[in-house]
Order: sequence, then C-alpha cells, then structure tokens
Amino acid sequence: MYRGKLTNWNDDKGFGFIKADGLTRDTFIHISELKHMSRKPRTGDYINFEIANTNGKSRAIKASIEGVSAIPKPIFKRNNKKQFKLRFSYILILISFGILAIKHFQEPDKSTSQSTVISWPTFTESESKQNFSCDGRQHCSQMTSRAEAEYFLRNCPNTKMDGDRDGIPCENDSRF
Repeated sequence: MYRGKLTNWNDDKGFGFIKADGLTRDTFIHISELKHMSRKPRTGDYINFEIANTNGKSRAIKASIEGVSAIPKPIFKRNNKKQFKLRFSYILILISFGILAIKHFQEPDKSTSQSTVISWPTFTESESKQNFSCDGRQHCSQMTSRAEAEYFLRNCPNTKMDGDRDGIPCENDSRF
C-alpha cells in the first residue's frame, strides 16, 4: 500500500496523478477508483493506493482519499436477473388473486342463494286434447294458462304467440 499526494487533477476528464515517496514516476489515477468516496478528489489530497501495471504503465487501484469517509456499501445488492424473477412472481400472484376474485364475484354463492328453476308442466297428447280445443284464439292475451298456449301453438293454425319462432309461446307475458 502506498501513500502519495495528488499533484494534478482534471475534474472534467476524471483523472490525475499521484506523487508518492519510493516511486520514481507519478502514478495515474482514474475517478472510478475513488467512486466509493463521499467527495471528489482535489489537488493536494493524500491518497492511499495500490499499483497495477498495464502495458508498461502504472496506475493506482484500490484507492481512497485520506481523511475522507467512504460511502458504505449496500448490505444486500440484488442482481437484475433475480430482481426480474421476483417482480415477475409478484405479478403472477396478483393476477391469480385477481382471477379468483372475479370468478368469486361472478358466480352466485350456492350456499346462500336459492336458484329458481322454472319448469313447465308437460301434458300428453290425450290430456291436452281433453282440456283444450282450437276455437280460433290466436294471441297470448286470450290464453288462460301456459299449457293452453302451448297446446294452441302446437295444434292450432294461425297462432301469433311465438314471435321469435323458438317453440316457446308467450315468452313476454308476465302472467305465465
């Protein structure tokens, strides 16, 4: 570990030179080696550093400014891949809960609600012939029951009780 004085610093370009006892030449230092410091270096600061040689040139590494506090490193640092997986998992969980909530509120609760099933009485041909006869009536307002309307629709000509032609007479009549 060396200790030297920062003799030259170019703040615009982010580099300078350190003069240290025991070294014959000034040592190059880049701002990236001091990024963990709480302030930028200034000419005249004392720098503690190690030396690395690349292509015959020496440069300062693992440097710190003497008397200046370092910014504490984060205790836990996630990498982007783990962070993406975590966020993706949260999104999937939220979507699942959303789908379950939608299904819950769209379907009626079978334990509390009573579903109403409407079933129409069915008559055999012999029963309906005994009770009803074609007498010229054509409209729902002239019928006295759903069974009578069904008989007229099946057996009598010119009835006007099935507007949508689905075989169910008097669908809009609230009496039936």
